Amino acid sequence: MASFVKVGLLLVVVVVFAGLNLSAAKIYTVGDSIGWTILNSPNYTAWAAGKPFREGDTVYFKYNKQFHNVLEVSKADYNSCKSSSPSATYSTGNDSITIKTAGHHYFICGIPGHCQIGQKVDIFVGGGKATAPASSAAPSPSLSPAFIPSTAPSASAAQAPSSGAQLPLALSTIIEVATMTSAIVLMGL
Repeated sequence: MASFVKVGLLLVVVVVFAGLNLSAAKIYTVGDSIGWTILNSPNYTAWAAGKPFREGDTVYFKYNKQFHNVLEVSKADYNSCKSSSPSATYSTGNDSITIKTAGHHYFICGIPGHCQIGQKVDIFVGGGKATAPASSAAPSPSLSPAFIPSTAPSASAAQAPSSGAQLPLALSTIIEVATMTSAIVLMGL
């Protein structure tokens, strides 16, 4: 009987890990640590080329709002750096834009001269969809609270998004599964 329980427990762990959502939506900070700027001549084309953008992902523009903005524009306006007819305008300095459709999404800075010297980015989104990160389920009442890891958000969770934003969720899930598995084994099931 004990071997059947161990096999069943192993199957549960395998199913949980197989169901771990590794295609969760990602948050990409445009320009990574330098953000959205003209200083040091960032190459946003090269930055975007290395990213596997998917529907549901978020692009995060971090910039000084006194000197920059973000305009979502057509391909023609992107190519000519025309800022007079954007489809959307962002100007908070901390703009998160969730990509909802596949295809090209063109963004420029509308401050005169900035687009012309390279402050523009073409975000190409492939056909695959990323899913929103799963929320944490309530702990099972059959386990002692001492064995349940805390999944409450902390003050550090309010930091600016990064391209690795999905890692804590996956790590939290792995730790939770390992902890519950240990609790079950310790309880003698």
